[in-house]
Amino acid sequence: MPLRVGAVSVADHLAFVTRSSGSFLQAPSWAGVKAEWGHERLGWYDGERLVGTGLVLLRQTPKVKRYLAYLPEGPVVDWAAYDAADVTTPLLAHLKTRGVFTVKMGPQVATRRWRADTVKAAIAAETSARLADLTPDETDPVAIALGDRLRALGWEQPSHDGSDATGFGDFQPRYVFQVPLAGRTREELLGGLNQLWRRNIKRAEKAGVTVETGGYDDLADFHALYIETARRDRFTPRTLHYFQRMWEAMRAEDPDRIRLYLARREGQLLAAATWVRVGGHIWYSYGASSTEGREHRPSNALQWRMLADAAEAGATVYDLRGISETLDPADHLFGLIQFKLGTGGEAVEYVGEWDFPLSPFLHKAFQLYLARR
Repeated sequence: MPLRVGAVSVADHLAFVTRSSGSFLQAPSWAGVKAEWGHERLGWYDGERLVGTGLVLLRQTPKVKRYLAYLPEGPVVDWAAYDAADVTTPLLAHLKTRGVFTVKMGPQVATRRWRADTVKAAIAAETSARLADLTPDETDPVAIALGDRLRALGWEQPSHDGSDATGFGDFQPRYVFQVPLAGRTREELLGGLNQLWRRNIKRAEKAGVTVETGGYDDLADFHALYIETARRDRFTPRTLHYFQRMWEAMRAEDPDRIRLYLARREGQLLAAATWVRVGGHIWYSYGASSTEGREHRPSNALQWRMLADAAEAGATVYDLRGISETLDPADHLFGLIQFKLGTGGEAVEYVGEWDFPLSPFLHKAFQLYLARR
């Protein structure tokens, strides 16, 4: 029997996501961060029992009162306990009544995992150009079956390399890098870092780099460094107001939902990052670093402090977020995985984001609109 989808209170939504260690993008506060979107909070009910939640973001199409519905890294539900049709059928029916023309969702279900040593060996041997071509250390058959089932139900997904995309592409990363924390001491975590990381942490300490947590008033300094990073790495930065709104919305929900870490040397800010927590899952979400002072390795010192604090806080995983799947050192995105491999964690592939066109015509038209922006 399909589950029933209906409204859920903020309190029940928050409690469920926290208990499930769901993505912070599925916490009620994320609606306050994405203020330019409309939103709806949904619950999945098995009888009277709440078994899933979803924060649905709604973006209206230009000049037409129809909407793209997006569940970033959601919904939060036990996909192993229910058939995908039982979860998605009532969702699609509900959203169709709201004038939605396309639904995009991204279940946080890990399909494959590769340990750092496995990835490093493949890079050294030049045997695989992409993670997708590398034999994983762990595969979840339930997650693989979920992808097959969604496809059979008519959901669409871009290919791994982004070619032949039938949907809008991934908004959130399909590949991430995580450090398991459960049962590991600070000393064990430090020992899990590679030799270069440990050397760089010591180098930063000897150079006088200090790492501290900041507050709302430090966001302006963080943002100035973030703008410098955006220019250097050629990406479009978010505004200071965005980070201020993020800070206020998340801290109102939980005083320890978000932290700001700042690495300084002789009073100069060299690196900074935001740290976000839901339940046992902690993410490094946004980072920034100065070109000046990089020889003092502030980024290594910053990440080590965040990693150690995550373990001390009782988290089970520290998530360094997105990586490219490339294993080619000549690729300009290779540095993403190269830096994170030093933590000794693992590369993780999620089942990815999926689109369901409720109106194929509007779905295609909106694709063309996005492509021309």
